[in-house]
Order: sequence, then C-alpha cells, then structure tokens
Amino acid sequence: MIKKLSLISLFTLLPASYYFAQTTVFAYVKDQDGKPLERAEVDLAQSTDDVTADKIGYFQFTDLQPGHYLITVTKPNFDSKILEFDVIADEKRKDLGVITLNYNLGTDAGVVVIDDSASDTEDGGSAMQPTVGLLSSGRDAFQNVSAFELGAYWFRPRGVDNRFEDVVFNGVPMSKNDDGRIDFSNWGGLNDVMRYPYENVDNITPSEYTFGNLGGVAYYNTRASSYRKQTSLAYSFTNRSYMQRAMATYSSGITKNGWAFTFSGSRRWGDRAILDGVYQDAYAYFASVEKKFSDRHSINFTGFGSPTYRASNAPNTQEVYDIMGKNYNSYWGWQDGEKRNSRIRKVFEPMFMLTDYLKIGKNSNWINTVSYQIGSDARSRLDWFHGADPNPTYYRKLPSYGIYTEDEFRQNAQINWTSLYNANKLNLTDMNGDARGAVYTVVEDVNRDKTFNFASHFDTRLNDNWKLNINFNYQNLKSDNFRRVKDLLGANFANNLNAFDNDIRYNIDDPNVQVKEGDRTQYSYELTKNQYSLNISSEIDYNKWNVMASIFSSYSESQREGDFRSFRFQNNSKGKSAIYDALDSGIKGRITYKINGKNFIVYSGAFFSLAPTFNEIYINPRVVDYVTPGVKNQMINSNELSYILRGQILKLRLSGFYTTINNATEISRYYADVNNPTGASLSTLVNEAMTGVNKRYIGAELGFDVKITPTLNAIGVASVGEYKYTNNPNVATFDDINEFRGSNVWGKTNIKDYKVAGTPQKAFSLGLKYNSPKYWWVGASANYLMDQYLDLSALNKTPYMYTNPLNGDPYDGVTPELIQQITAQKKFDDQFMLNANAGKSFLLGKYRMGVSISVNNILNNRNYVTGGFEQGRNVSFPDALADAQRATPHFGPKLWYDRGTTFFTNVYLRF
Repeated sequence: MIKKLSLISLFTLLPASYYFAQTTVFAYVKDQDGKPLERAEVDLAQSTDDVTADKIGYFQFTDLQPGHYLITVTKPNFDSKILEFDVIADEKRKDLGVITLNYNLGTDAGVVVIDDSASDTEDGGSAMQPTVGLLSSGRDAFQNVSAFELGAYWFRPRGVDNRFEDVVFNGVPMSKNDDGRIDFSNWGGLNDVMRYPYENVDNITPSEYTFGNLGGVAYYNTRASSYRKQTSLAYSFTNRSYMQRAMATYSSGITKNGWAFTFSGSRRWGDRAILDGVYQDAYAYFASVEKKFSDRHSINFTGFGSPTYRASNAPNTQEVYDIMGKNYNSYWGWQDGEKRNSRIRKVFEPMFMLTDYLKIGKNSNWINTVSYQIGSDARSRLDWFHGADPNPTYYRKLPSYGIYTEDEFRQNAQINWTSLYNANKLNLTDMNGDARGAVYTVVEDVNRDKTFNFASHFDTRLNDNWKLNINFNYQNLKSDNFRRVKDLLGANFANNLNAFDNDIRYNIDDPNVQVKEGDRTQYSYELTKNQYSLNISSEIDYNKWNVMASIFSSYSESQREGDFRSFRFQNNSKGKSAIYDALDSGIKGRITYKINGKNFIVYSGAFFSLAPTFNEIYINPRVVDYVTPGVKNQMINSNELSYILRGQILKLRLSGFYTTINNATEISRYYADVNNPTGASLSTLVNEAMTGVNKRYIGAELGFDVKITPTLNAIGVASVGEYKYTNNPNVATFDDINEFRGSNVWGKTNIKDYKVAGTPQKAFSLGLKYNSPKYWWVGASANYLMDQYLDLSALNKTPYMYTNPLNGDPYDGVTPELIQQITAQKKFDDQFMLNANAGKSFLLGKYRMGVSISVNNILNNRNYVTGGFEQGRNVSFPDALADAQRATPHFGPKLWYDRGTTFFTNVYLRF
C-alpha cells in the first residue's frame, strides 16, 4: 500500500510534459537553386535555445511539447522567412520539409563603392577621400543602412576613413603602401564574384584572418568551388559615374574529376552622366580554377583585373558654382568637336594568386597563398613651361579678380585645346630657326607597383569550444614612380627644366633636356618595402560568455632610390636613401555576455600602433629622400560597448564608442602663390606636414529592424558623434626653393578642437521595406545628415599667419577676434535626402530573372557638400584679411557638391 501511494505521489509531482510524447521537429534550409545553406540561423520564438543549420542545411529541435510554434530562419544576404507549425500529442517526429530562402535583391553588391573621381585632383592639400563601405547585407541594420543609404552621401561610420579599413583576398591585404588606402578600382565591376565576403567584421571586432584596423575587415575567399553552380547575366543602366554595365558569370561547381571553374567579366561605360566632361570605359575579368585532390587537399588559382579609363571632375569655389552651376567641370574642353578631359586616370593592376587548402586531422586547416600583382596607375594633367596657367578657374580669370566679366568667364569656362596647340605651333622655333620646346603638354604621374605576397593561415580547434588562429604575412614591394610626357600637343619636344626655379635641370646628370612623348620628365624614383607580420587570435565559447583575443606584431623596412639628381639637393636626391624601419604591435579583444538567446552585451577594445605610409615617411619623395620631421607610428586606442537584441520582431544594436589616434602625420601638397614682406617666396609647390597630430572620436550608434507585419519592416539608424583634433601639432613645409621650414618659422598650428572633416558627424535614417510573398519588394528611406565640416589648411592657423617677419611682432590691426574670424572652420548646412528602391524576381522554369531600381536623392537636393578643403595660399594676415573681407574671396574653399538625383537599374538572368 505504501509503495502504491509513493508511486502515485511521484507521478503527481512530475511535470506534465512527462505524460505526453515529446517531439523532434526538423527541416532542411536551401537556397532558391536547391543548394544547402550552411550556418543559417533558426530562431524558435518559444525558446531561448536557437539552432544553426549544418553543412547540408539540416537543423532540428528536440523535446518539443504539443502546441503552436513560430520559427524565423535567417542568413546573411538572404531574405529571412517566418514559418508557423503545430505539434500535436503522440507525434514523435515532425518534418517541416525544405525551407527555401531567396537571395536578397536589395543590394547590388557586397560592398558599396562611392564614386572616387574627386580623389584624383591635385588642386588642394586636402586629406579628403571618399568612403567605401565594407558592409554586406547581413543582419545588422546599422551596417546595412550606413553602407547603402547613408554611404551614398559619404557618411563614414565613426568618422573612420578608407585608411583604417582592411580588405583581404585569401589572406593577402589589398591596402596600398603609398597612403594605406584601398583602391577598389583593382576589382571594380566584379560584383558577381566579390558580392559577399567570407568573413565580415565591423569596427574593432577581431578577425580570424588578420588583425584588422579601426574600420573593420572584409575577407574574400575566391575558391572556385565556393561559388554556387550557375550562369548569371546582368545589365545595368545608371547616371552615376558611368551609364551602362554588362556582366556575365559562370560557375561550374565541383565536377566528377575534382575540378571547379568560375569565370566572370564585365564592362562599364558611358559619357553622359550628370557631371560635365566625365566619362568612363572600364573592363573587368576574373578567373578561378580549383583542383580538388581529395577531401583534404585542393589548390586554387585566381586571376583578376579591371583595366579602367576614367575622366575626373574638379572641385570649384562657390563663385564658380554660382556662375556655372553645380554640374560644371573645369577639366575638359572641346577638341575637334569632341569633349576632351585633361584629367584622365588609367589604371590596370592585375593580381594572380595560388592558394593551397589543406585539412590536417579532424580539427585543423592550413591555407597558404602566394600572389603577385603588377601594373600601373597613371593620372594625367596639363603642364606648362613659361606659359599662362590654362586652368579656366585660375583665380586671376575669375570675375571677382576683375579681369573677366561673368559673361566673358562663361565664354572661356572650358579648356581651349585649340589655343594650346596654337601656342606650341608658334613656339616651334626661335627667331634664329633653332628648335624650341613645348609651352603646353599633357603629362602623366605614373605609379608602377610590383608586389609579391605570401600569406599563411592556420586554424585549429583545441576543444569543442576553443579555436586558435595563426596568420603570417610577408610582402615585398617595388614601386616605380615617375612623370612622363603623354601628349606634346603638336610640339616636337618638351624641356625637362624647372620653370619655377630659373630653368634649372630636373636631372643635372643628364645634359639632354629634350624629352619626347613617353619619356620621363621632372621626377623619377623607386620605393621599396619589405614587411613581415604575425597575428595570433583565439576564441573561447561558454554557455554565458564568449571571449576572443587577438595580438599582432609587424616589422617593415622602407627605402627610396632616386633616378634624377637635383641641382639643389645633389646629395639627397639620386641613389639609395637610408632604410626607414618600423616595428608595430597591438592587441584586440572582445567579450560577449549572453543574457539569453536573444540579448547580448558586447565589449570590444583595441590598442595598437600603425607604421607611417610612404606618403607620410618622405615629405617630398619626387625630389629628395628627406624623412618628414617628427614622423612616428600612430598610436590607436579604441573601445566600444554594445547591447544587442536579436528577437523575432525586433533586432537592435545600441553601441557607444571612444577612440583616440595619437602621433598621426597628415601630409598636404598644394601650390602656394604668396610673397611675404621679407621677399621670401612661396610661389611653388609646397609639401605641408602636420606631425604629432592627436584626434578623438566619440559617439553612439543605434540600429534597429522591427517587423511590423510578416512582410513589412521598419529600419532605423542614428549615429551621433564628435570627431575632433585634441592638440596643436607641429607643422613643417618643404619646397624646392626654400627647403625645410619647421617650427622655427611656422610654430605650431592652432587647430585644437577643430573638427575632423570628410563625413557628417551626425546622421539619421528611417526607412520602410515591404517584402511580398510573391517575390517583389519596395522600400524607401528618409536620411538626415548633420555637422559636415570643411577640411582645414594648417599654415593659416600658425603664428606665422599673424606675425610680421620684419620685426617678429603681430601685424598692425591683429586682434584675437579677427584671427578667429579668418581661421574659423566652416560648418555646412544640415541636409535631408530621400531614397527609394524596388525590385522583383521571377521563376521561369529553371531560369530566375530579377529586376531592381534604386534612386538616391529623389528631391534633387544640390546643396549638400560632399567634401571640400581650404586653399592654402593665404598664409599672411594682410592677405588673409583682405581676402576674407572681399564680397567674393579670391581663394575661397574648393568644394564638391552632391550630384542630385541618381538612379541605378539592374536586370539579371540566372540559370
């Protein structure tokens, strides 16, 4: 009796679930082509224990009690899907079948590239550089919006520019050694094969494949078998930097004998975009061939390149825009009935890579890549010898100077190619019949790099929850830099003489000063660099915690070798310089606390050094091997704290960040045309260096994606930051005539609390997107951009500007109020932008077709300044005050404006 009562009591106390048969629910996740989707995330609303699909797309939930359930299936670059189902009593297994996720048509590419033609100018000393978002269409709303909505207006998350972003192909870094930035034109037009990074980490989050920088890492794996088997054809029509684009891509998948092939090609062309005189003709090719020897070993060859021919557009002063309109471009003129642009960038730098993939044991992988990149980057411009400046916007030709009226300026607002040819024709011989050189020529500044890389990546699982990564990189670079004559414009030869310095020879070792088309002129030198770097990272995952740490060390040797011997710098211009070596190191870490399956708190921190680039090491490498005074490794300290919510209805990230950059070097190069009372001339090309620059970036980010209905989402982003200089750094200049001028001449530049330019420091976006179950979508976003500032010039912020060199005292009339008025940093007006996009896909048997259109700046707002810089000419108080008091300054800032309404349409066919 007692035993019976005990059994009854026991069953009474047991949970009710024991009375029912518990159920296992399972399914397979595949893409619309039937390929399994590995690592798709499956979120069960009634549980905090989410699951991830395995290599064949399989997932399951066990021990589910009877009831109604809802799951959300998501994967980056695919539209998410919500599925509801019921579990009934006595149902041991429930098969949900195949869950198909459709490719996300809302983006054209895994990266969004902002047209970078503005960076081709040499008119100013600006550090402005267009931003490139490294962000793919993943789950983070802030990443998506900052790349594809705000990024179209040069918004840079956290104020970080291209210099601090990393793109890596199979372990090989793609940043350029001259300025540290990424040249996306090396693979422009290869959207199909560069669409989705294999790994994409934002900001200072540690990467498995490299240490990274401040702005995140995009790691691309170009393995042929990693591309889904299909053929893709696409055509695009746009009015941005080109008009038309055609692409074709083929991927074979793994064949029976272990081969895989992926090929892609494209062309982008057009000459009727918004800005006058801008045209482009660019091709691109990609080939990846893999041989799989076994399940553990394969070798892959990759080759890609993008030969590009592109015309540039000029920045202008506000006076010029007011007269000519915001589509005006001074770089072109008519020649024989056709538009000819003087600023042409012609770049082709193909890369070839061989990658070995080896699986060691059950838990280890070893990937080794060797690569070689060769090619040239040539940028043309007009040059003149004892002639008038042919630039139509030269300040003496502007109506404010008083020579031309506005109507006369309009009549002469483009380059007069005929007059340049005529000037050379009249100068073919002198009165004695002796040959004379060209007055006007078109020259090209050429950079020819030969870069060898070796990259090795090893990863292993030390335990089920513990992963270790080791990365080693070696790079050898030889960079040939020179100016050559591209077009003599009807002349017989050009003179390799410095017209701004008493016609002295640019190369005193060569008595022949006559140069023909294709010959080197004015400067020629080679830069070499050897760099070794080691990175080790590890990640440990616990039930409630995830910890990742990464360390690195790097050593580099840089050297200049000049080909020309300068008259003024005979011992420091030709031959090899001393070696400049640099040692870097750093640490990164990330700690994630899992409150539950949907709520997380994440801290990330980084402290590391960054060696100077070629442009920062050598203040004027074209002439001399002098190292920039005070150049040092930058010291970077960055911290961020985030709260992340990954719910079915609401996905949200709220982050705060604090970053300091110390000991930075900023180089500006521009032409100065000023004489001071002592008679010292600055009428020459000036190389200006600020060293010991300290900056602070502080702010907060909010991104959310809320599902209003199963098909309607609201996406919002807010970025509030303050990015400013926090000290008064040293400033030095170097020019061919006056050589070095340091703190003894200029003093420190007073820029403390000036704002870092190049991006809106505050930005907001709110959008709606409707995804129809019938495979069409439409979306719109409202964007508000605030606190955009003009890039500063350092010299007019120094004591030299207001100090009379005749007596060392301030100029008469100098007051703190006037100095503040003259040197105040310009803040541009806040702007509102409206974007929209739409698309639809069709399934036609085995063919899938898609069409999409995106429109930016629907309201055609032409008042938004995307970038600009102060001209560095007014470096004395009398000149600066006189210019500031003019109704229209002679040397107002140079600006770029937004292009107004732009569109991009795309249609594709895949099978």
